[in-house]
Amino acid sequence: MLRSLRACLLDMDGVLYHGDRPLPGALDFMRALGATPHAFVTNNPRATPAQIADRLQRMGFARPRPDRIITSAVATARWLARQKPGFRYFAVGDSGLHAALSARGRADEKHADFVVVGEGPGLDFRSLATGINLILSGKATLVSTNPDQNVDARCGGRPCVEPGGGALVAPFAVGAGVTPVTIGKPGRLLFDMALERLGVEAEYCLMVGDRPDTDIAGAAAAGMKTALVRSGRFGPGENYPATLPVPDIDVDSLSQLAKMLDWPG
Repeated sequence: MLRSLRACLLDMDGVLYHGDRPLPGALDFMRALGATPHAFVTNNPRATPAQIADRLQRMGFARPRPDRIITSAVATARWLARQKPGFRYFAVGDSGLHAALSARGRADEKHADFVVVGEGPGLDFRSLATGINLILSGKATLVSTNPDQNVDARCGGRPCVEPGGGALVAPFAVGAGVTPVTIGKPGRLLFDMALERLGVEAEYCLMVGDRPDTDIAGAAAAGMKTALVRSGRFGPGENYPATLPVPDIDVDSLSQLAKMLDWPG
């Protein structure tokens, strides 16, 4: 199984780093990956790919090409453009989401085709009312960048959680009485975009992630091999959810995973 691998996709937060610190073995793992085709897939829509590349470089990783970083914001913008080229949108979320959408569409809170909700600041009474009324008027479809209920964060220097895309889109869904279209993992779009950019078929690619419900379940459904690294939200010793696909590889750290793999090139 492992000998057939030609490429690798990686989640980042909880796999490569926590906060602004690389996880043990992460730098060595990426050096060992070397020239093997690889890309990064993240449900986090808050930063642009270029900003994420800069952040990885500051932590000591080789700076990846921004087009090898597929965020849920980038995937959402691509999906919207496929549904309606030159789309108009009303978006609630951070700068990375607005940058991705503006590259393919046009902001228009009066005649939006889509109400797009991502993570980060921006949700208030006015934006909620605007989005709900656009949806109820029949003009706009509600879209969520990712389904995460909450995401890891730092509050006053201590670990905490912040609301994820699934939590932030909920008021719009309840207020308008609709079910949002959800783009991020475990959906296939991020995986398919990354595989397309790497030029490799799913069966020859390994997805490395720390969350069974998004990384492992989504990659398995897309036909990829999967490696669960228990260095993020899902820790060593935790019982694996019986309702989800079992990963092909289950390790506590990237250091363990590196010993199991012999990358081509």
